[in-house]
Amino acid sequence: MSAIKRFDHVGITVSDLDAATKFFLDLGLEIEGGPMPMEGEFLDTVCGIPDAKTTIVMLHAPGGGTGIELSTFERPAPGAGQPEAMANEIGIRSVAFEVTGLREMVERLTAAGYHLDGGIGEYENYWLMTYVRGPEGIIVALAERLG
Repeated sequence: MSAIKRFDHVGITVSDLDAATKFFLDLGLEIEGGPMPMEGEFLDTVCGIPDAKTTIVMLHAPGGGTGIELSTFERPAPGAGQPEAMANEIGIRSVAFEVTGLREMVERLTAAGYHLDGGIGEYENYWLMTYVRGPEGIIVALAERLG
């Protein structure tokens, strides 16, 4: 029997915390907490990086649910990562949200300077879906249930 109670959050490490936070706010998420600097024994123990220092921002969709934890490291400096990674590369590639008004949302996001990895696809008259690429290669899947 599983001891897991719920899915709490997804953590994303970025170099530009302000730009990443703005992206998720532009998507419609809300800040729950932060920016909050962290350092010390707790952080060193949890992340396994001695003398680490980070700043985090917690975001949630309106009404709660699973959160997004954005973090940037001051110590040690973040690694380069692979911001241009596409959906077929190994690792976590996207976080997904069910939305309403997907086409309007995409228009608003592209006007704000974000872009799609491909286009808006329709699956069997049931779903519209697209990948929006944000700062530092963050991919957010947006899906709208049809009918």
